[in-house]
Amino acid sequence: MPRVDFRNTAIAFERKSKKQLKETARLFKIMNSSFLVNLGSNLTLFALKINMPINGIIKRTIFKQFCGGATFNECRETIKELADYQVETILDYGAEGKESNAAFDITVEESIKSVRFAAEHDTVNVVSCKITGLVSNGLLEKVSAQKQLNQKETDDYNRMLARLDTICKEAHQLKVALFIDAEESWMQDAIDQATDLMMERYNKNYVTVYNTYQMYRHDRLDFLKKSFELAKEKKYILGAKLVRGAYMEKERQRAKDMSYPSPIQPDKKSCDNDYNAAVKFCVDNYEKISSCVASHNEFSTLYQLQLMDEMNIPKKHKHFNFCQLYGMSDNLTFNLAKAGYNVAKYVPYGPVRDVIPYLIRRAKENSAVDTEVSRELRLIRKELKRRKK
Repeated sequence: MPRVDFRNTAIAFERKSKKQLKETARLFKIMNSSFLVNLGSNLTLFALKINMPINGIIKRTIFKQFCGGATFNECRETIKELADYQVETILDYGAEGKESNAAFDITVEESIKSVRFAAEHDTVNVVSCKITGLVSNGLLEKVSAQKQLNQKETDDYNRMLARLDTICKEAHQLKVALFIDAEESWMQDAIDQATDLMMERYNKNYVTVYNTYQMYRHDRLDFLKKSFELAKEKKYILGAKLVRGAYMEKERQRAKDMSYPSPIQPDKKSCDNDYNAAVKFCVDNYEKISSCVASHNEFSTLYQLQLMDEMNIPKKHKHFNFCQLYGMSDNLTFNLAKAGYNVAKYVPYGPVRDVIPYLIRRAKENSAVDTEVSRELRLIRKELKRRKK
């Protein structure tokens, strides 16, 4: 069994000063309260609506914790700091909720800039891409429901594929990987179809495009296996980013409101079982699957390390990767890096006002998962106590 101790807070927080740790502890303490998070989120949205100057407050607090910067130049410092500890960066343009052709074209421009920026930095090998930033959610939902499209919708769908292809082609040429984000189940089929098409085009000799598999859905393990069969049939390497998922409550509520079976696993154990089965499936087929364990779960991370160890797979094999969100689970990230594995931080960036929807979702998700926030607080307090000795 590989010797990686995720309780080693000295390694986890080596780059943080005592003052920084105390600031982070205060933020997570607030995020531990759903009431305070909801109140803060509503006040923030109201302040934005009436154009109150709140950028500075946000940038000094939650933005600083979960984002790399507002611009590429601001991200450079974050990238360098992570690189100093052998941690790579996954760039994620964090702006959300835009639904015009002009906005979609801006997303393409930003994505191309991200790819080119990544190509210039040795430790930025992946860029995140949201298909919801390239076409309207309504159209993705209609395609996923297999409804007949009118001519305008067909043209818009084809424009989305062209936008995505432009990004994938640039990434392929510059040897930068793309993680295609997953979304809600009612629009995911359209995203899967587009991603499969891009993998077929650009994953022939090495992996450029990764799809994201949300294991909180009870059908995703089977879909992962079908994706692999399709990849073998079409003769390309499958790119698989494994996550648990982020829309559980919304998914269950919609299924209840619209009277259809929920796509969500019946319980956490079922989700964990499928996630770990997906990890094993990717390891068992690693020559034809490049995977990323994108998880804050200690057991799943250790499980992949164990499987790699049993199969004598080198720590730095290019088909084995780990990642965690910037601002979370430093105990996993920096201990993995110290032990010599491929690990990255998912680093959102963008203008403060544009990434606020991401930040609010991040805060609400964390407040809804008490164990995650409590773990972060516990580890920080452990490190502060260690430093007093």
